[in-house]
Amino acid sequence: MRLVILEDYDQASEWAAKYICNRIIQFKPSQGRYFTLGLPTGNTPLGCYKKLIEYHKNGDLSFKYVKTFNMDEYVGLPRNHPESYHSYMWNNFFKHIDIDPNNAHILDGNAPDLQVECDAFEKKIEEAGGIDLFVGGIGPDGHIAFNEPGSSLSSRTRLKTLAMDTILANAKYFDGDLSKVPTMALTVGVGTVMDAREVMILITGAHKAFALYKAIEEGVNHMWTVSAFQQHPRTIFVCDEDATLELRVKTVKYFKG
Repeated sequence: MRLVILEDYDQASEWAAKYICNRIIQFKPSQGRYFTLGLPTGNTPLGCYKKLIEYHKNGDLSFKYVKTFNMDEYVGLPRNHPESYHSYMWNNFFKHIDIDPNNAHILDGNAPDLQVECDAFEKKIEEAGGIDLFVGGIGPDGHIAFNEPGSSLSSRTRLKTLAMDTILANAKYFDGDLSKVPTMALTVGVGTVMDAREVMILITGAHKAFALYKAIEEGVNHMWTVSAFQQHPRTIFVCDEDATLELRVKTVKYFKG
């Protein structure tokens, strides 16, 4: 497990984007050999996406032979709703790069049979050869994707009821109106992300500091689902200084060293 501590959000975003860029370039993807990338939504990855778009526009990075799998999607929100994760991904990332739309996979929260949709998503990941690099963010309660506290650490893609803390946190995207916030979502499982060959988790801001402490300084605990990645052979936590506020000085010095 690695913990990379950068000075601020912008530096953390740039480090993460450079890492993704280098991994894709080193892989040398081609027609018969796609690089598979797991992607998150939310505020945290926006800076990283901006940098990746910049690298693409500068001619340094192509997504022509990249397949992406998103972590989650709300249930019952129209695909073209401004707060759907389909809209988020297309507006903030996909429409600015050269990815083939057929290679950008996002769960369908309006599928007629949600369980069939979840099973099909797992199958698509398997058929793509698994995820090479899964990028994720976390909530202040340590949830990764929508694997809320108490989720099984071996869980697969499924339907989840959202915790009240998550609904409250997401209300800001729905004009502060709780009644507009979806209460259910489709999400990859902790086990789905654990199957990736490599995992990079972005954690920035003082409001995520306690979750980072739980993720790396305490034991594996299903009440803090991000802590499962202590057991992954290749996990990188990328954070800013604010996110380290709850860590021991000794821990911070060790990883900075």
